[in-house]
Amino acid sequence: MKRYEDVLSDMEQKIDGGQFVSGQKLPSVRKAAKLYGCSVSTITRAYAELAKRHAVYSIAQSGYYVVEKPGGRTGAAESESIDFASASPDPGVFPYLDFQHCLNKAVDTYKHDLFTCGDSKGLQTLRHTLVSHLAADQVFAKAERIVVTSGISPMLELLAKMPFPNGNSVILVEQPSYDLYLRFLEAEGVPVCGIARTAAGIDMRELEEKFRRGGIKFFYTMPRYHNPLGTSYSAEERKTIARLASKYDVYVVEDDYMADLGEEPGFDPIYAYNGTSHVVYLKSFSKIIFPGLRLGAAVLPEKLLGTFHAYKRYADASQLSQAALEVYIKNGMYERHKRKIGSQYAARIRALNEAARRHNGANLLEIPDVRFGVFVPFKLPQTVNLERLIERLAAKDIFVVSGKRFYLTNYLEREKFLRISISRARPEQIEEGVREIIEEARQTARSPQ
Repeated sequence: MKRYEDVLSDMEQKIDGGQFVSGQKLPSVRKAAKLYGCSVSTITRAYAELAKRHAVYSIAQSGYYVVEKPGGRTGAAESESIDFASASPDPGVFPYLDFQHCLNKAVDTYKHDLFTCGDSKGLQTLRHTLVSHLAADQVFAKAERIVVTSGISPMLELLAKMPFPNGNSVILVEQPSYDLYLRFLEAEGVPVCGIARTAAGIDMRELEEKFRRGGIKFFYTMPRYHNPLGTSYSAEERKTIARLASKYDVYVVEDDYMADLGEEPGFDPIYAYNGTSHVVYLKSFSKIIFPGLRLGAAVLPEKLLGTFHAYKRYADASQLSQAALEVYIKNGMYERHKRKIGSQYAARIRALNEAARRHNGANLLEIPDVRFGVFVPFKLPQTVNLERLIERLAAKDIFVVSGKRFYLTNYLEREKFLRISISRARPEQIEEGVREIIEEARQTARSPQ
């Protein structure tokens, strides 16, 4: 079974990556069996599965061909563009077969229970499975304090609306921070203020002052693999945040959305350092498996449970998806996939860092040494016209994201940077993409108008 999965996964990645382009004939069954060092039946089965997924089609007496991609773009054309903009997981590493197996097993195991409205807290068996799953990350909690939701965003929105025991109303956010959440807070008129965070970290004295005098309800933070900065807080910074939360009765909403992408030893979340239950811990599964899964988990302090459940009165996450995720975690597939995607992304980050060292010799751009996660900020000289640079790169089919969108509208102390994401940038494209970004930044800095 494993050999078949490896062959199928490799073929899918080559099709998605443009190595097999639209209309191209695939190697014959016998030739492919020789290339992969497997049996003819394994290749036949892989081609049949690709045809079932509408990735290839067969012509009698001729062979298998790659299906033309929608929108009229060929694989060759797609392979020319360099996507440093998308934050979604690479479709080439989606665990299609494993998760399909888990879906089938979930239906067989739970049958009719999956087609009810379900519990607003989430599937009970999944929550019990998450107890041990989260404990591996030093997040210890009983199942009663774990809530499953349809992704992290609905949880963040609900936390913003509900009252907290400290009676405060202002939400403190890092600047920059998660853009969609910032837009939500502004649109809803939620009292919000910012505190600067850079690649070097955060000013703890300023944070303490805001905790002391700012009427802060909770501090929303991404301590690990921050979006868009890509950096992580040190252990000392995480301990300090936990201590200040207890001292000033301010809650921390810890968005550990990419907890499973790292290989850093001993990275304990803020939650692990706080002994007064002032931390709400959030984790996403969509960033590791695939976005369409739309599942996240929250660990809530006892003091928030009653109010939270009064606001979240109905189930919003698919019972079937939850059951499949439970199977996926319990049989070890999640852990295996986590290691696979983590190692692939780490290799891409290394390639990006190496390219930056080669082409940023004059240190025109400030690029932090980010080693894990998916984001790396490219801080630009003030003379660079950011919009013009992005347009020039897009004309070369290189797509990046402006750092402007990750700030509150009225926040003035902004850094000028590009958010570079490696999640969908193929390894062979990274060198060229980084070189072009630095060269275009150099040209734009000379003539900013």
